[in-house]
Amino acid sequence: MCGRYALYGPHSRLREQFGVDLVELRERFNIAPTQEAPVVRAGAGGEPELIDARWGLLPSWVKEPGKLAQPINAKIETAGEKPMFRHAFKRSRVLVPASGFYEWVPVAGYKQPYFIRPAGGESLFGFGGLLEHWDSPEGKVLTFAILTTAANDLMRPIHERMPVIIQPEDYAQWLDPGLTDSKLLRAFAGEYPGDGMEAYPVSRAVGNPRAQGVALVAPVVT
Repeated sequence: MCGRYALYGPHSRLREQFGVDLVELRERFNIAPTQEAPVVRAGAGGEPELIDARWGLLPSWVKEPGKLAQPINAKIETAGEKPMFRHAFKRSRVLVPASGFYEWVPVAGYKQPYFIRPAGGESLFGFGGLLEHWDSPEGKVLTFAILTTAANDLMRPIHERMPVIIQPEDYAQWLDPGLTDSKLLRAFAGEYPGDGMEAYPVSRAVGNPRAQGVALVAPVVT
């Protein structure tokens, strides 16, 4: 699964890679479930649009949200069939920009966090995501989940699952609500190359969802 990730760096990186306009981007080194984060969707004219949404999917048909789990991840292999995800999977997909994500590896007596980022750290991941809206008494609430797939060769020693990472040349097709064929959509989960990523251990401080700062993504010696 993917339970924490980060988004930081120059505004130009987000604009150039995803083709979105933005006024301000707050650097986030520890994005956690229930927090708001930027996602990219297809705008009214089909152009990419950056919006904020809360991490933890809440479909529009839910009557009592307090009684239902709000998943942060969805398996791409089954998202097209499960009632919780199938509408968004076919009609409301997003890209979740990320500088990298965290996973924890059990070692002697504790879990060691690792940070996984694009090789070289000079670009961003575009995770495949699902977007839903829920009408609360205070207004519309936008929520999202990150799709996952089987781990590639770099990730297997760390975790059996990893986020679905969409290649930049496929962004427009992924966001296109006219593409509804589940088989074609699952093809986007083709294995992301391990040599396009790097992983290294980081501070255990990232386990606190209130922790922030660039030190969280700095390598540590274990």
